[in-house]
Amino acid sequence: MMKMILEDMYYGNWRPSEQINSTDPESQKVNQKISNLMEMLKSKLPAVEFESIEVMFDLLSESTSLHSAAAFIHGYRAGALTMIEVFSEDKEIVDRNR
Repeated sequence: MMKMILEDMYYGNWRPSEQINSTDPESQKVNQKISNLMEMLKSKLPAVEFESIEVMFDLLSESTSLHSAAAFIHGYRAGALTMIEVFSEDKEIVDRNR
């Protein structure tokens, strides 16, 4: 049986960002560059300094996640408001034709 999105949302199991798997070649190139640079820094820096870089990346990831969540919420609200406007205008058109 297919789970419903609303049920997943209720139980906190709906995470749209985890379902995204970018196949964009440009994104893959950027991620590969990041990985290569991290490996180079890991081999050249003392462990303590490299750990600071890892902490910074974790914080950057958290910040990006928070921004993505805010963008998702904003987009969802904009879509819902658009639907309200569309249906409200539809009602006005129907009322005008009576």
